[in-house]
Amino acid sequence: MGRGPDFIIIGAMKCATSTLHEQLAIQSGLFMSRPKEPNFFSDDDIYAKGWDWYRGIFEGADERALCGESSTHYTKLPTYPHTVARIRRHLPRVKLIYIMRDPIERLISHYLHETIRGRINVSVDQAIEQHPELTAYGLYSRQLESYLEAFGREGVLPVFFEHLVAHPQEELERICRFIGYEGRPRWDFSMKAQNVTSEQLRKSVIRETIVNVSLLRRIRRWLVPRHWNERFKAFWRTTSERPMLMPESVQRLHAVFDADLARLGARLGVEITSATFREVASAGPHEWVEPQAYVSGGDPGGAFETVAPRHRWRIAPQGVNPPPRQVCGSSRRREGPP
Repeated sequence: MGRGPDFIIIGAMKCATSTLHEQLAIQSGLFMSRPKEPNFFSDDDIYAKGWDWYRGIFEGADERALCGESSTHYTKLPTYPHTVARIRRHLPRVKLIYIMRDPIERLISHYLHETIRGRINVSVDQAIEQHPELTAYGLYSRQLESYLEAFGREGVLPVFFEHLVAHPQEELERICRFIGYEGRPRWDFSMKAQNVTSEQLRKSVIRETIVNVSLLRRIRRWLVPRHWNERFKAFWRTTSERPMLMPESVQRLHAVFDADLARLGARLGVEITSATFREVASAGPHEWVEPQAYVSGGDPGGAFETVAPRHRWRIAPQGVNPPPRQVCGSSRRREGPP
């Protein structure tokens, strides 16, 4: 029977986790899970399969190899509230990698991802109101708090999508040092980016013909169930034009994200906002600073609060923030049976 992983890419969703997973998989001495996202610690039905099932994912690895997996569900609070505790129970010494991206760009990519799959069929502005997870999964400081408390700063590596794109070899070497890889990693520039929602959106003659010709519209109505018609139209809508946020939505998102980014920036010793995110991220890499630099004062991440496990997050009353949560390292204990 295999063993558990030595490291996990925990997110964020739509931040090149699939690309990094595949680049690590081709390095000699590293073994990456198949499937890429087992979601063992997050999804209750998968966790119920048991520890032996999870370890079996890594049973093909050489005994000297470092093993990893990449489940973005692990940073999807409040949807999966038990993830951190489960990882801490089974893998107290695991190394965690967290990739962050311009939060508004991440949100739009997430929206396209859900629209193409038929889970969302409203405008991006309506989706923000109806699907708060689009915003919640981009509150990076809030998603990281429990991990930093459970595993300490030394157990969590912050990676920025923008710096990874600009300096892939440098970031790959940094990531490999963090996980304890002693080989000489090489970024394969011939490998296509994995699982990337197309954001260079365009119209095509084929698209216009399929969607708009009246005869084909009538045929679709007769032969294709209505829900599939809606999904079909949603897919073509998202691949014909990039969704544009209304100015008031952008303003509101800036306010929400900037509150969280203020806390993230304090943890990293940088000033970062939605407007400056790409510039600051590209100038990385950035590392955690001493806890004293950010545990005092109000909680800039208090724009959202969890109301109940697996329930949506709601906007907190204006001017009301929860007290700051201290971040501290946890003691390391010997890994035992689950």
